[in-house]
Amino acid sequence: MELSTNPPTKKNTTIAQRQAIFQSLLQESFDGRLKKGSVSEVASLFSVSKRTVSRIWHQGKNQVDHGLPVDFSSNMPMVVGQKRVQINLNQVSEIPLRHRSNIRSLAKSLNVSKSTLHRRIKEGVLRPHTNVIKPTLTHENRRARLEYCLSKITLSSLFSPIPTFHDMFNVVHIDEKWFYMSKPSKRYYLVPGDDEPLRTCKSKKFITKIMFLAAVARPRYDSSGNEVFSGKIGIYPFTTLEPAKRSSKNRVAGTMETKPILSVNKEVTRSWLIEKVLPDIRAKWPRGHTGPIFIQQDNAKPHIDVDDSEFLEAASRDGFDIRLCFQPPNSPDLNVLDLGFFRAIQSLQEQEALSTTDELVNAVQTSFERMQSQQLNNVFLTLQTCMKEIIKVQGGNNYHIPHIGKSRLDRQGNLPLQIECDQTLIDDAVMYLNN
Repeated sequence: MELSTNPPTKKNTTIAQRQAIFQSLLQESFDGRLKKGSVSEVASLFSVSKRTVSRIWHQGKNQVDHGLPVDFSSNMPMVVGQKRVQINLNQVSEIPLRHRSNIRSLAKSLNVSKSTLHRRIKEGVLRPHTNVIKPTLTHENRRARLEYCLSKITLSSLFSPIPTFHDMFNVVHIDEKWFYMSKPSKRYYLVPGDDEPLRTCKSKKFITKIMFLAAVARPRYDSSGNEVFSGKIGIYPFTTLEPAKRSSKNRVAGTMETKPILSVNKEVTRSWLIEKVLPDIRAKWPRGHTGPIFIQQDNAKPHIDVDDSEFLEAASRDGFDIRLCFQPPNSPDLNVLDLGFFRAIQSLQEQEALSTTDELVNAVQTSFERMQSQQLNNVFLTLQTCMKEIIKVQGGNNYHIPHIGKSRLDRQGNLPLQIECDQTLIDDAVMYLNN
């Protein structure tokens, strides 16, 4: 029989055992001194070494002599186990941003393991950040953005001594967006045993897409909070009906098919505005409105000029005064559709399983109608908070969209109609423009 060469493991004493050992030693002591043989007897009684008993006695006696409470808590957690790897945050700041784009490259630069770095991120020592490229702004762009935001501030009065942004009830925001049949990459959550879904197409570069023109205004509510105008003018696909040139298993030749218009120019834009947007504005706009209605568009080349004769003639029908205006260049943050409403529509549309162009059109239009008017109203408030931040940074785009807890304020009945703007910010902005 082969004997094990491994020494027996040493069992650490507990706090209760150490206290019991010390009490037994106190009974064997007289005037602070132990009787001869007491250490051996106590060691045999508790099945520990004489060295352990002696150490416990000296530790407890030293605490008693100094008037301290006897404490036999273990100090092992402070001296055993793997030491925590420290990360020098100053060293992290000195690493170029291009080497801080993922955990692997940052861990290599710091000479630590990826798991250590991942734990520090979960603890909040390091903060992940998604960086989005913003448009480059020239000095003229900054001035235009700043002048635009200042023009949306209403004059203070005796009833409202603090300047606020305009309620924007007379503005319609329009913009275009591509909606795709599907995304090249989608995330699903599967349970063990689920088959991974297979999605196929002829080419990832040529997924079916349709451009839509959307038009929205700010919703309106009565004194009781009931909706009187949803603000949703309409969303219009740039499509046309064409007869099928040849037969297939799905239809015979000559059947009218929906085809996307892939090249949208000024003629197409003018036609959609006159034939679709303007009639819907006249049909849906709240009765009793006085003054002009402004349609705000961005500076895309297919957009028509504000003095387009055909548009002006159509916009003045039925007693309406509808005018076109441009938002500042490179300013998607000054259009409610780019600011969040398009993203909300797309999130609903992507939940549908689509296979044809007609299904895509129907899914986008259904998602547009499903959007709650309160969500659209919240985006208009977000637009006002963005304009306030733009004034703070003197027309720049180096700011974060502020969060004011709109859902919570709405539940409490304290959701504001207009965002306030400090007079000092306005004075500083005017001074910047005058320099």
